[in-house]
Amino acid sequence: MGNVRPLNHSKYGISKNRFWELYYWCLQYGEWKDELKYKTDTVGAMEITDMPASRNVGDATQQLAIRRAILEQNCRLIEQTAIETDPDIYQYILKAVTEEGVTYHYLKMIMDIPCGRKMYYDRRRKFYWLLSQKK
Repeated sequence: MGNVRPLNHSKYGISKNRFWELYYWCLQYGEWKDELKYKTDTVGAMEITDMPASRNVGDATQQLAIRRAILEQNCRLIEQTAIETDPDIYQYILKAVTEEGVTYHYLKMIMDIPCGRKMYYDRRRKFYWLLSQKK
């Protein structure tokens, strides 16, 4: 978690627990993107048990489609919120809110973020505020 701190509740109206909910929800972004990229069919390992079972492919296909739709919606919500937060630095905001340990120092030194520390942290707070309104 490093130096991540919840938002000021009186300024943003987001409780500490709500902030952590949003924070950890966003950290699943990479997992969701991987699942969307690699889990594209319903073929899975056969489960061996002594109980009779039916494998209804229609249900598996429908469940996969529903799961993929939810994951796509989650990813789109995070991406669109980052863009809405600041179209000029949204890709830095997106990286910072979806990966653990991405600090301003990292964004400046490695990715050359085109803004100062104060502006970056302001936009990061704005991202969570907007996301809280939408989710």
